[in-house]
Amino acid sequence: MPKDSRSTEDSPLTERSLNTGAMGCLYGIGVGPGDPELLTLKALKALQKAPVICVPQAANRRDSYALNIVIDYVSPEQEIMRVPFPTDDAEGAAQVWREASVMVVERLKKGQDVAFLTEGDPMLFSTFSYVLAGVRELCPDAPVQIIPGVSSVMAAAASSQVPLATHGQRLAILPAAYGLDDLSEATSNFDTVVLMKVSPNIAETLANLEELGLTGQSTYVRRVTTDREKVIKDLTEITDEDLDYFSLLIIKGRVKGRSQKHQTPRNLED
Repeated sequence: MPKDSRSTEDSPLTERSLNTGAMGCLYGIGVGPGDPELLTLKALKALQKAPVICVPQAANRRDSYALNIVIDYVSPEQEIMRVPFPTDDAEGAAQVWREASVMVVERLKKGQDVAFLTEGDPMLFSTFSYVLAGVRELCPDAPVQIIPGVSSVMAAAASSQVPLATHGQRLAILPAAYGLDDLSEATSNFDTVVLMKVSPNIAETLANLEELGLTGQSTYVRRVTTDREKVIKDLTEITDEDLDYFSLLIIKGRVKGRSQKHQTPRNLED
């Protein structure tokens, strides 16, 4: 598995890299959807103190999107452990995550902290979940800290100014590879449906939305918070140039007749 090995000798970051008998900590760090300024202060501190940075990278891509978001905050002394994974081979990907988990545990047992970077949030459609499961299986006592990040779902709602849900409403976040029947069921039972990574299935999805009468209630967002961001509220204007792996659709559903008792305003964070 290819990786960049960078020496940590005589570096201020080596304090956790020496085997003092203490187990290193695995940090799952959400780096947000693309804008480096959306990185949280807690994520930045964990990123900069870890001697090892583990980054997932699709095998068909030249670099790691997550790493590129935070590259200006990374020190030359930090080791970059790249994890190239196939996107069209589930069995092959599972083997990659097993091998990555072994490599992470090796570092942890040496007393090194490992920062695993993932775009968006580590607990939402994230590759971090596979490594987390592997590390827990191989080394149950390893300390783990998960630092939330801004999800592309939340960022897209902000950029498009389309509220995801208000009081009493229901929200569904789904992979885009859903057929007409599934999409019909989801939009009938949820006030808002977000389809993630929609680009590979865009033609079928747009046809399904047209058949369901939801074209005018949908918003397409690509590369949110980056200089390539584009928000399209008229789906008939989507061109081939607008298609991107990092894209999603926000669809306002067809839920009718919600009872009044479910419409009482309240702050769900209280």
